[in-house]
Amino acid sequence: MGTDKVVGMGEVLWDVFPDGKKMGGAPANFAYHMSRFGFESYVVSAVGNDDLGREILNVFEQKGLSADRVETVDYPTGTVYVRLDDAGIPAYDITRNVAWDYIPYTSALHALAGRVQAVCFGSLAQRSEVSRTTVLRFLDAMPAESYKIFDINLRGDFYTPEIIESGFERCNILKINDEELVWVTGAFGLPADEKEACTVLLQRYGLRGVVLTCGAVGSYVFTPDETSFLDTPRVEVEDTVGAGDSFTASFCAAMLKGRTIPEAHRLAVDVSAFVCSRQGAMPELPVHLKNRLLL
Repeated sequence: MGTDKVVGMGEVLWDVFPDGKKMGGAPANFAYHMSRFGFESYVVSAVGNDDLGREILNVFEQKGLSADRVETVDYPTGTVYVRLDDAGIPAYDITRNVAWDYIPYTSALHALAGRVQAVCFGSLAQRSEVSRTTVLRFLDAMPAESYKIFDINLRGDFYTPEIIESGFERCNILKINDEELVWVTGAFGLPADEKEACTVLLQRYGLRGVVLTCGAVGSYVFTPDETSFLDTPRVEVEDTVGAGDSFTASFCAAMLKGRTIPEAHRLAVDVSAFVCSRQGAMPELPVHLKNRLLL
C-alpha cells in the first residue's frame, strides 16, 4: 500500500489512579505500541481546551505520537477513575459528556482514512452519536485491503447490540476477551462453547481473524485456515491497564510486517505480559521485543 500509517481511533483521556494520573484510552495505547514497532502512528480523538487536554498533547509529543488528528473541542478532556483490586485488575468510572464524545469528521481525517494500513476502534467512543458517526465514516473511507480491528472493549453501559453488530460488519479482525464473549454469546445467540462461538463469528461476518484473550489462562487466534493457542506467561503483575491494547498492537504490527499467525500471536503474548509487569499502559518496550519486528 506504500504507507506505514496506522490509527488508533476513539477515546483519549486521563486514567486517574489513587496515586496519580496516567494518560490512557485504548486508541492511544494501540497507537503508542504500533509506533514502537516503526509505524507512523496517529491518534484520532478530541481533547478539551483545558490544562488536561494540553497535557495530553504534550505527552503525545514526548511519546513520538502524531497529534495532528486530535481536535480541540468545547468539552472537558476525558477522565476515568481507576480502582485496582488486590490482583491488579482495574475497575473504571468513566466520565460522561467529554471531549472524545465529540470527535469531528474533517476533510483532513477523510484524507487520512484513504492512506492507512490499519485502524483499531472500539465500542466506547461510539456511545455518542457524533463520535460514532465519525468512526463509521472513517472505516467506510478506508482502503479495502486495510486491517480494521474491532477491539470491542465493553465498558459500563456504553454499548448496545446495534453498536456491536455495526462493528462486526465493518471490521475484518475482531479482538474480544472471554468476559466480553459471554455477553456477545447471549446477545447474538452464539454457541456456549468459546471456540465454537468464535468460529461462528468468524464465518458469519467474513472475518480474517478473531482474537480471544482469556486472562491468565491463555489466548486464541482463529482464522479461516488455522487456530493458534498460547498459554499466558507467568509474570509478577504490576497492573493490567493497557495490556490488551499492547496485545492488539503487537499482533497487528507483526501481521503488517508479514509474520505468520503463530509468530504474530507469540509476539502479542510476550509484549502484553511485559506490559502487565510494569505500571501504566505505555512502558518503553525492551529492545529484544522490538527487534523481533525491526530487524
